[in-house]
Amino acid sequence: MATVEEKATQPSTTHEKSSALSPSDDAPGPGVALNVSGHKQELQRNFGLLSLCGLGITSGNVWFSLGGTLNVAIYNGGPPGVIYEFIAASVCYWIVAASIAELASAIPSSGGVYHWATVTGGPYGRTCGWFAGWWNAFAWIFGYASVVQIVSAQAVSMYAVMHDGFVTQQWHVFVTYILITWITVSIVLYLNRALPPIEIVAGFFVVAGVFLSILVCAIMPHVNQRPYATNFSVWGDWQNQTGYSSSGFAFLAGMLNGAYAVGTPDLITHLAEEVPHRNIPKAILFQFVFGFFSGFFYLISILYGISSFDDVIDSVYPFPLAEIYRQAAGSKAGSVGLLFLAFVPAFLSCIGCCVTASRVFWTLARDRATPCSHFFSNVNQSTHNPFRAIVFIGVFVTVLGCIYVGSKTAFAAFVGSFVILSTLSYIAAILPHLLSGRKNVVPGWFWMKGAVGFMVNGIACAYIIVFVVIFCFPFALPVDAANMNYASLITGGLSLFVLLFWFVRQSTYVGPRQVILDTHVLAKDAL
Repeated sequence: MATVEEKATQPSTTHEKSSALSPSDDAPGPGVALNVSGHKQELQRNFGLLSLCGLGITSGNVWFSLGGTLNVAIYNGGPPGVIYEFIAASVCYWIVAASIAELASAIPSSGGVYHWATVTGGPYGRTCGWFAGWWNAFAWIFGYASVVQIVSAQAVSMYAVMHDGFVTQQWHVFVTYILITWITVSIVLYLNRALPPIEIVAGFFVVAGVFLSILVCAIMPHVNQRPYATNFSVWGDWQNQTGYSSSGFAFLAGMLNGAYAVGTPDLITHLAEEVPHRNIPKAILFQFVFGFFSGFFYLISILYGISSFDDVIDSVYPFPLAEIYRQAAGSKAGSVGLLFLAFVPAFLSCIGCCVTASRVFWTLARDRATPCSHFFSNVNQSTHNPFRAIVFIGVFVTVLGCIYVGSKTAFAAFVGSFVILSTLSYIAAILPHLLSGRKNVVPGWFWMKGAVGFMVNGIACAYIIVFVVIFCFPFALPVDAANMNYASLITGGLSLFVLLFWFVRQSTYVGPRQVILDTHVLAKDAL
């Protein structure tokens, strides 16, 4: 653990000097234990590598996310489009994840991209960090709301499958949404020390769930003497149903579905101050390797098991996997059984999303970047977590749920901006890192040396710049109010809010403290 004996950076100007100070520790005395962010170490380091990997594969649950959005992804090329777009998005995010892991190794802070952007931005670090932090915070709040909504729709669908004549309503999903939100918030609030074993158990359910789901979807059609989809329909029957004349553009736009499933490389970095060893890059690697292979084989099994895509698209159930599993398993009981295998890890993933969202908001609060920052930056000495920040996240997600009752389109507009907001926060840290010649960061134990680092960072930035634009295009043509892509409106509106709030807070906002460690100490403290 870092101490005040380690040297903090001293920028040349008075204004920048203030940015190196912590709001809660403006003048830490000798012997006060600090973490890499320059703050007193307040959170307990309860997580190990296994629990961190469990969190990564549970909250970044790729196979479940792919199945839950298949009825939308199928329009961008049919089954072949779903598979190839997932592969393309995964490759792009491997490169982004490598850039994220490198920075996480060098600066293991719960602030994640917020802290890294402050450092890589050099003289512009305060501004870069401000926008990166807020973009990332909004992204994870929307991501948490999105996962809760999917799990809620799944729960209602499980009930509907077993009750003929039951007609699902939006308020059914909403009531379930509220219950799941506050159950998971309560777990995060009061079971802080139990979170690591919970994530280990959740990781087991993710692995077991995808393995059993693949087996059942691959075997049961044969047992029930139902036909499999043909090789051509799965791998070669390209169907562009987006309305765009260019199949190439439809493919690129369809990568959004894959990006939603795999686009969480910073997920576990926000627990950097709760891990005792150099585990962050290792856990990111495990998350992405498992996520790709589980998602790939899962897609193949369910696409071969679907006998009627029209029934999937026109399903009366709010969760598409309900109809997919009914076809693959050949019975309602089999469908519910498979849904339950997905429901348990999906529910547990909500816990991880709540943890991540609350940690991001808390790190902003402790640097005076949020309203009522002194209130929200508090760490409860009884529960040993940012109690007030966690409650705030629960309230925010509840408000988003109320929007869902009024308009599914409006709710989708908010949660649909997750990918754009998160990738903007990544580029706010990676692009300055690249433009500064990668000189503003002291290397950690994982560091891409020489031309490799420049190439990986450059490709990551190019991908983000190009696809942030593409992902703002309408999902289909012709455009109407229901199928319009409002992500650009939400992102632009929130960015305007962040900009205006910057002018309000820039005089008191200090940003994370930059603690420079010597190579020997960094090797022990970096994760």
